Amino acid sequence: MALMTTSATTPPAPPTPTPTPTVGFDLDLTLIDTRPGIKAAWQAFSAETGVPVDADLVVSRLGPPLEHEMAHWVPEERVTEMVARYRALYPAYAIEPSAPMPGARDAIQAVREAGGRTVVVTAKNGPHAELHLAHLGIEADAVVGGLWAEGKAEALSAHGAQVYVGDHVGDVRGAATAGAVSVAVATGPCAPEELQEAGADVVLNDLTDFRRWWEGYLA
Repeated sequence: MALMTTSATTPPAPPTPTPTPTVGFDLDLTLIDTRPGIKAAWQAFSAETGVPVDADLVVSRLGPPLEHEMAHWVPEERVTEMVARYRALYPAYAIEPSAPMPGARDAIQAVREAGGRTVVVTAKNGPHAELHLAHLGIEADAVVGGLWAEGKAEALSAHGAQVYVGDHVGDVRGAATAGAVSVAVATGPCAPEELQEAGADVVLNDLTDFRRWWEGYLA
């Protein structure tokens, strides 16, 4: 008598979900030209406190946290106090004069059209970053402030960002730490060669070149 055998069929594994494409953007000199507003805020700060500040020099080196810049102008023991005074003045002077960088709105839209998410990760404090974006009608899915250079990896990783776009070598380091593709734009204080040497995966002239790069990246 022959024995009949049956074999269990293992059901196919469910497909691995494709992660939502998520792109992180820096704020100052990446999405927004904050130089006119920051210059005005520093001038107001200097007039109110009597602290001499070269506001033109300040806006030529945007990127690092405010505390770093303040330390150039006041004694170390007064940095925390003076940062608080500057930030109190900031909304009245810095928001209105600032403008979107070329291609900023289109870059955000390009990510959205691909079904993706955008997260702004900046060294600027979060409330002021949100004021800038709201004033200009630039909508991001999340805004995280107070992070600089390698520290930006914390938010990029938490939000699953595969790409980080910024204008500073600190942004390049943040992307690398998070394992994200570093897209650098040569619209800030760092020259294209400096961004390349820092390890940027791609260097664009500005965000008007982002859509073409993004569509190629997705393909």
